[in-house]
Amino acid sequence: MTGVAVLGTGLMGLPMGRNLARAGMRVTAWNRTRDRALPLEADGAVVAHSPAEAVAGADVIVTMLSDGDAVHEAVTAAAPGLRAGQVWAQMSTVGLAAVERLSALAAEHGLTFVDAPVQGTRQPAEQGRLVILASGPASAQGALEPVFGALGQRTLWLGDAGAGTRLKMATVSFGISLTAVVAEALSLAQGLGLDPDLVRQVISGGPMDSAYFQAKSAAILSGDFTPSFTVRNAEKDTRLIGEAGEAAGVRLDVVAAAGERFRRAEAQGHGDEDMAATYFASFGKGQAGGVPGVPPARGEDGSGPGARDGEA
Repeated sequence: MTGVAVLGTGLMGLPMGRNLARAGMRVTAWNRTRDRALPLEADGAVVAHSPAEAVAGADVIVTMLSDGDAVHEAVTAAAPGLRAGQVWAQMSTVGLAAVERLSALAAEHGLTFVDAPVQGTRQPAEQGRLVILASGPASAQGALEPVFGALGQRTLWLGDAGAGTRLKMATVSFGISLTAVVAEALSLAQGLGLDPDLVRQVISGGPMDSAYFQAKSAAILSGDFTPSFTVRNAEKDTRLIGEAGEAAGVRLDVVAAAGERFRRAEAQGHGDEDMAATYFASFGKGQAGGVPGVPPARGEDGSGPGARDGEA
């Protein structure tokens, strides 16, 4: 039985831990806010009090936290429980610079490091249908096969560690930018005095239609911003994507503009809502845009709980 330590049980880590446990693996989970990990006990997982307790005895360590600093902090705290030869699957979206730091941390403790960010949000995580962008030594593939099999519908092995994060920067750029485009189209229709659902009706069934468009437009039109991937995390990713583009000498105008929208939506108090709430960035304070079911903007102080334990 493969022993897996899951560090981080936010929007993504919790269903991932559940799927691992249901696949028959021995799961020990840790989360900065311990209560958020406790639901995993119903699936047979053990909830640890510290990262070191979680990783002790594990064959594979999975990290699913919000950014590189949070991952580095958790694995550093896990040091007393680490042993050389453990496989560390780093599955968070952390950016290029952080991957180098984390790879060095793995080497310091004799861990086999696999950079394996995922494509997908909360629902694919719940369904075990993530796409895993794995990169690292071939020697780790055997240990990770049952783990990735429980978490994803497909795993792409991309070569040396770091290639997974490079590909993730490109694919997450597409999803984040597309979300901003959908939100802008609906908000423009509303601002022009039209029912924004007319935009959905025109696009549905045509060459521009997609399941993603339908999901994000439905969220906006219904006012249901239950997070699959939060505004706050999307804004973080736009910064990581921008840094990657700058390092590569590639201009990324669309994702830069999307980042500005996410920052405005977060300042209005929507940071912990689904990133479709970038819709609100098109309107001033107190405006709801008039869409049925959409609540008004909630101030511009950026208040709201943090999301360091959530990811995508």
